[in-house]
Amino acid sequence: MLFAGIGPQGQQRLLASRVAIVGCGAIGAAAANLLVRAGVGYLRIIDRDFVEPSNLQRQTLFDESDAVGVLPKAIAAERKLRAINSSVTVEGVVADLTPRNAEELLAGVDLLLDGTDNFESRFLVNDVAVKSNRPWIYAAAVASYGLTMTIRPDVSACLACLLESGSASQGLEETCDTIGVLGPIVNLIASLEVAEALKILSGHPEALRTRLLSCDVWTGRMQSIAVERNRDCRACARREFTYLAGEVQPRITMCGRDSVQIHERARTLDLVALGLRLKSLVDNVRENDFLLHFRIAPYEMTVFADGRAILKGTKDPAVARSLYARYIGA
Repeated sequence: MLFAGIGPQGQQRLLASRVAIVGCGAIGAAAANLLVRAGVGYLRIIDRDFVEPSNLQRQTLFDESDAVGVLPKAIAAERKLRAINSSVTVEGVVADLTPRNAEELLAGVDLLLDGTDNFESRFLVNDVAVKSNRPWIYAAAVASYGLTMTIRPDVSACLACLLESGSASQGLEETCDTIGVLGPIVNLIASLEVAEALKILSGHPEALRTRLLSCDVWTGRMQSIAVERNRDCRACARREFTYLAGEVQPRITMCGRDSVQIHERARTLDLVALGLRLKSLVDNVRENDFLLHFRIAPYEMTVFADGRAILKGTKDPAVARSLYARYIGA
């Protein structure tokens, strides 16, 4: 309240605000921590994953007991955050955000924050935000590099304006599980994301950034780029919500006993490059001209050059989607 940018009135607005974070990994956990300590009234955390020991290097809400107990991240976060600030209503939702449930899971909040690890989910959030005319904040980090952008439907460019082009993207996407991530970039991007959130929630939209901000904590480089609205944007101009309609999301089907098949679209993979990238991370990597096979206990994954994959050891689409995003990229 002593900070002139917020003041008593702004703090009261924070207390009355409602926020949803999609994903409670590194950025999501750090952002949730900051928001609860700032005194938002209600926070909904949506995450499909569970806590693993390797998360603890960068996911600051969790500890070894959460990993030993294999707690869902949404539940572990809810417990920690309630202990930090009991006046905030925290709701942890263990769910995979999909076109079928996205509007329901993101309903009843003023602001959406990005804590996801893949662009499929981000474009889905963007569709919901644009359709419902609610602001959301894009944030991502990998290795030592991160970026963030505040998106205000009908005012600023949306994520589709920024990233979508006439042709589908090709090749591999780097992920935290294949090239790592430094804790400092995670916390820096989460801090920038929450700073923007506090401006919106306290009633100061005039202070918002209208640019894409990127930074690298290893090289020290920072860049701010103006992003113009695309007057022919699929989402915010033509209002074609293809991700929300399920038209772009990879289809997932059952494939025999305890197997799930992911039908990626418009994807070409370099299996040799993927195999080299994964050899130090997974077990029993085998490849030929047609496919790549490896094991992530207790699962086995077979990936084909056209982007299709079969995950053996589960019938759960959420597990298949999560492991595909983690090791193959979005």
